[in-house]
Amino acid sequence: MPCPSYGRCTNGGDPMTSTPTPEPGERRSLSGHQRPHRGASDVWLTPPAIIAALGPFDLDPCAAPEPRPWPTADRHITLPDDGFAAEWGESFVWCNPPFGPEAGRWLARMADHGNGIALCPARTETQWFIHGVWERATSVLFLHGRPHFHHPDGTRGRANSGAPIVLVGYGRTADDRLAVCGLPGSHLDLTELGAAR
Repeated sequence: MPCPSYGRCTNGGDPMTSTPTPEPGERRSLSGHQRPHRGASDVWLTPPAIIAALGPFDLDPCAAPEPRPWPTADRHITLPDDGFAAEWGESFVWCNPPFGPEAGRWLARMADHGNGIALCPARTETQWFIHGVWERATSVLFLHGRPHFHHPDGTRGRANSGAPIVLVGYGRTADDRLAVCGLPGSHLDLTELGAAR
């Protein structure tokens, strides 16, 4: 079963993974905890300003569980339902996939669907980014600065994301929204660069 997108899963302090659990009060970024293939889930929500600037969305296949402090789409798919395998139809999709090995799979699903926006770390050199973004996306918006994700109750996390974040557009509607959303960032239309196929 895929790890839900709202979760940045941690390893629970397993010394074999060299990512210890922080001491109480220690500030750690989200990327210091991204071990979605190991351990328990730690839920983090997309900042509402990002959703507001890009929406509305028809579907979030990786939605946070209820009660969620703000909607990300008209329809939310949450665990135990499998948003990856669900029918997305013609929906304009919001997807904040797990920040780990699952990211590539979700971006490939978004590319196949061709109608929506995904949020992911800007790990531009990785195979999943090359195949799911550079080769298949319509456009990208590299956010300036590192956003702060939110706890399940809606409070903002103390540490920022710990990694650069990119919004990935699949389809013309997504590109249009990324180009005019007003979020501080650098927008690239990948079709003009000949990157998207």
